[in-house]
Amino acid sequence: MLTGKVIVVGVTGGIAAYKAVELVSRLRKQQAEVQVIMSRGATNFVTPLTFREISGNPVVVDMWDEPKSWNVEHIALALRADGFVIAPATANLIGKLANGLADDSLSTTLMATTAPVLLAPAMNSNMYQNPIVQQNIAKLTALGYRFLQPDCGMLACGVEGPGRLPEPERIVDAVIELLCPQLPLAGKKILVTAGGTREAIDPVRYIGNRSSGKMGYALAAAAASFGAEVVLVSGPVALDDPAGVRVIRVESAQEMMAAVLEEFPGSDITIKAAAVADYRPQTAAQHKIKKQAEQLTLVLEKNPDILAELGQRKQAGQLLIGFAAETQELLTHARGKLERKRLDMIVANDVSLPGAGFNSDTNIVKLLYANGHQEDLPQMDKQSLAIELLKRIIKLAEK
Repeated sequence: MLTGKVIVVGVTGGIAAYKAVELVSRLRKQQAEVQVIMSRGATNFVTPLTFREISGNPVVVDMWDEPKSWNVEHIALALRADGFVIAPATANLIGKLANGLADDSLSTTLMATTAPVLLAPAMNSNMYQNPIVQQNIAKLTALGYRFLQPDCGMLACGVEGPGRLPEPERIVDAVIELLCPQLPLAGKKILVTAGGTREAIDPVRYIGNRSSGKMGYALAAAAASFGAEVVLVSGPVALDDPAGVRVIRVESAQEMMAAVLEEFPGSDITIKAAAVADYRPQTAAQHKIKKQAEQLTLVLEKNPDILAELGQRKQAGQLLIGFAAETQELLTHARGKLERKRLDMIVANDVSLPGAGFNSDTNIVKLLYANGHQEDLPQMDKQSLAIELLKRIIKLAEK
């Protein structure tokens, strides 16, 4: 979403400065060019070296340092920036900005820019609620500066209340909303499934698979950042809920099918990234099965094929995307699945390849389309792959 955008991240001297490291990392993953300006106070919490390594660019601290180019550095960044985000924004920085003061690199650059500015305040609750701070925020808001409301909770000072820096993913969403008001999936509902299912043998054992859910969660997060209303039907995973996504938790294939069929009729795009168990025990024991005989025989019965059912129910205008995780004859199996289940596109990957298996942070996929076209994508992390997949899905939706 931020490809080609120049984002200047201003970091001021608050304890929440450490969260700005993750913010810079997330902005880079959105393909933005990130430049960091630190106040002198911020360097007491995080070193400039950390931000230099994460951003891939020199970090500006002292306006009297030798410039990295012939340009006057703060003026150059002020002119190049597509947007500024100040995180954390201290009461001091907010006060200086509200009163037109420019006495360091960050405040001077802010005075010189015409780019939109987003401030994420973080401070003690009493300080944040101080009428002077609130007047400064109101003044800047009236002048067109954007503010994110701080989160509530236990602060580093031991006080509980408003003043926590919003989580980095929330700040990134706000940056995207600020700089990309025409989001490509605004007004669309996207249904995503993720993770594996668990089919009960008894109260303590189950049949499952190695799916981590990382790919489905990355797709849900990316779709939300593109402006979509996203519903994520998730099997058991060890992942945090993506920001701005409604999550429905299920365990078995039958539970996943019920949830998906409930949400599918109102969905514009459905992406079935879950690894659903093909079979389940015919009978699940009510109590734990004790170890007795040398062998234990389980009779399995077939689970419902959720993707095939959706293919039958698909209406004009709905897009249906599937995944095929294989260990042999990848293209043959994927093409057959694409055709049998009436899919618009299938994402095929050989999970036996290094960097493409379950639980990996990266993936290597081939995209097969209903019109016979095939596209091979190189190995990339799953967040980047999610964005690339959604770009192609958006093109399909436009046809």
